[in-house]
Amino acid sequence: MKIIIDAMGGDLAPRVNTDGAVDALQAFQDIEIILMGPEEEVKASLESYPDKTKLDSVRSRLTVIDAPEVITTEEHPVMALRRKKKSAFVMGMNMIRSKEADAFVSAGSTGAVMSGGLLVLRTVKGIKRPALATQVPVPGRPMLLVDSGANTDCKPEWLVQFAMMGSIYMQKVNGVKDPQVGLLNIGTEEAKGDELTQQAFTLMKQKQPFTFAGNIEAREALSGSCDVLVADGFAGNVLLKGIEGTVSTLFRLMKGALMSSTKGKIAGLLAKDTFKQLKGTFDATEVGGAPLLGCDGVVIKAHGNSNARAIFCAIRQARTIVNEGVVELIRNGVAEITVEQEEKE
Repeated sequence: MKIIIDAMGGDLAPRVNTDGAVDALQAFQDIEIILMGPEEEVKASLESYPDKTKLDSVRSRLTVIDAPEVITTEEHPVMALRRKKKSAFVMGMNMIRSKEADAFVSAGSTGAVMSGGLLVLRTVKGIKRPALATQVPVPGRPMLLVDSGANTDCKPEWLVQFAMMGSIYMQKVNGVKDPQVGLLNIGTEEAKGDELTQQAFTLMKQKQPFTFAGNIEAREALSGSCDVLVADGFAGNVLLKGIEGTVSTLFRLMKGALMSSTKGKIAGLLAKDTFKQLKGTFDATEVGGAPLLGCDGVVIKAHGNSNARAIFCAIRQARTIVNEGVVELIRNGVAEITVEQEEKE
């Protein structure tokens, strides 16, 4: 299995990408990694890996391909892809499309990942738009939010496809036997919401290759009411950023309150391990990244501030998706939805 890493993607590139790649090669003997980026810079970063013995032990499964053009987060993604044919996004996605590699991982521009997946790699036949699927911690298990920001304007049938893809992902990657799929809305009643969510609800409640749990309000998103939460990319991203901001603010307020008095400091010291464990629950590092579901190949978008551990986890995630045949299952799933809709017509 060959996994391509965008070596220059992310705030801490290329060091975290090269370190994460070497760590992954150590852990998984069945993978090869291709690092794409300006060759000399990537090689220099590789040589700075702290354990030379470990680095030497994996060199036979590690390749550096020169991709001298780098697409930044400040550039318009579609225009950048057209101009910079020698970037990791274009070269890497083309290798996935031609079956020369199995997966692509990047902590770089979300827009470039989305545009590259849609325009260069392309989608599974029948899938209208790929969607970012982000794991959100809920009591006892993670919940998958689809779409978390790739498509700000959606159609009802796209949301049905997001639901199907999210359900397959949770079954095969997270081991959830019968994922419950919810639709993000402003109320639980069927008639609630705008035209998009009302039409999507009507489609989802019909026979589909997933279990529909109905509308889910934002305040119930973290309650464990569903395993997959479907939304258009605008609402999904607002929800995700809201959760991130709330959690960050809550921890900051708790710390301030505990440090404001002697009793609080003592209580904080006694509960230090508990707070550390709770904070770790919301740490996205171990998740790896958000898969771009619906592409005709495996694409993982890691967080822009990923460290080496996060890149390692994104590689691990890509390996699991490839091994479980998620792309092929999505291909079969969309075919099932199409047949059912044609029968209804």
